[in-house]
Amino acid sequence: MTALIAEPRGLETPFDRSRAHVRAVESKLLALDMMGKTHSELEAILASEGREWVRLLLEEVLDRRAQLEERREVTGADGVERTRVRASERRLSTILGEVTTQRLAYQAPGHEDLHPLDAALNLPKERYSHGVRRLVAKHAAKQSFDEVCETVEDFTGTRIGKRQVEELAVRAAEDFDAFYEARAANEASPEDFLVISTDGKGIVMRHEDLREVTKRAAETSKRKVATRLTPGEKPNRKRMAQVATVYGVAPFPRTIRDVMHTLRKRDEVDAKRPRPTDKRVFASVEKSQHEVIDEAFAEAQRRDPEHARRWVVLVDGDPRQLRAVKAAAKRVGAKITIVIDVIHVIEYLWSAARALFGQTSKRSEDWVSDRVAALLTGQSGGDVARTIRWWLSRADAKKVGPAQREEVECTCAYLSNRTRTRHMKYAEALADGLPIATGVIEGACRYLVKDRMDITGARWSLTGAEAVLRLRAIRASGDFDAYWEFHLAQEHTRNHAKRYEDAKVPHVLPPPRPRLRRVK
Repeated sequence: MTALIAEPRGLETPFDRSRAHVRAVESKLLALDMMGKTHSELEAILASEGREWVRLLLEEVLDRRAQLEERREVTGADGVERTRVRASERRLSTILGEVTTQRLAYQAPGHEDLHPLDAALNLPKERYSHGVRRLVAKHAAKQSFDEVCETVEDFTGTRIGKRQVEELAVRAAEDFDAFYEARAANEASPEDFLVISTDGKGIVMRHEDLREVTKRAAETSKRKVATRLTPGEKPNRKRMAQVATVYGVAPFPRTIRDVMHTLRKRDEVDAKRPRPTDKRVFASVEKSQHEVIDEAFAEAQRRDPEHARRWVVLVDGDPRQLRAVKAAAKRVGAKITIVIDVIHVIEYLWSAARALFGQTSKRSEDWVSDRVAALLTGQSGGDVARTIRWWLSRADAKKVGPAQREEVECTCAYLSNRTRTRHMKYAEALADGLPIATGVIEGACRYLVKDRMDITGARWSLTGAEAVLRLRAIRASGDFDAYWEFHLAQEHTRNHAKRYEDAKVPHVLPPPRPRLRRVK
């Protein structure tokens, strides 16, 4: 709310108050009672006094801007001219401390006030400065909101509430989609593969922010124990976040010996694997699986609009995921090569091995290695599934009970599924130099979701979780500084320019004087 004042602050010489503060601090440091202070005590004193000095400098610079503000004709986006002009002020909490900014308020009865000087300074709508918002954004991406409150107080000397931290994080992340839609694509070699990968990861949510199906399941399930959740009750507390990544990578032809180190000699050295380039990772708990996959394909389309590169999609074989991938590819008109993650396949093989031979053993390891080798040398998933069923027919019925047989059948069903087995041509993939494992997306799931969102006891709101996922994605993609510059420009348009006629803010400060160059 705008506060009205009768007159602007006095027109004293610029920096009088900050200079007076420095002289007072110098006198304080020279006093006899300071001679017994330890270095840590002196550090604390100077940190506090230094923060006050720069706070005064900022406030005096803002005062100088207010003194130089010139009156203009001001018309709002509503077409109404603000003819009444009064002096006003507002408070701003900055990383240097709280300051008061003075400016002219242009008013018209029944219409919102306009402050052209606020636009010149690009002041935010809320009390906290963009500097505080940036500090919150960087730390909310890696710390709990409670820890961010402590960090802000340590850096600025200003206390901030947990709710305010969450609100600032949400505002900091609101230009995420617009930033990536507007960003120009980097040049890449046409020989490099364009890789898309996606996976899901659950986040514990507040009950009101669960998806409708999960919410109904949670409401209808009966609690077995009053004081805690049992393992069977935990799934109804999570909402799935869909994670995606898009990157480029050079072809890397390999053989089975390069993948299975047990087939190699001890003195053989790994060939240098090409690293992913221009990697972007992102996740959303608010958007559906289809929307996130569509966004990944839109990013790929932006990078390769002519489809000159080979598009490779790495997935875990979930049927809904495969359908969404194929639908997205069809929408952009791209020909894609789908590869089922070999690590995911190996986990299914280990599940069958444990059912057949008991817990992890040398026999299980050798058995799994043989099945993996069969897949990597050209056998289809259906062929491997038939081999596994043969092993099951030979197994001792006493050792392999109904539950274990179900595990084996689950693995066989996964491997022999027609849709999946078409995408398990690992021998061809290795010869073509394609990636066959989803290490990049697994790392993204761990970094974007698990490392931050799985904090013990955390239950997320939908807006808070989405904001943190976006901020972590920006940092993981190495785009934070570029994003922040874009965000500030959007803030000026959103908070100021759109409120004026033709989106043009009147210039109320005198133009800078041109620097004269001395000519010899």
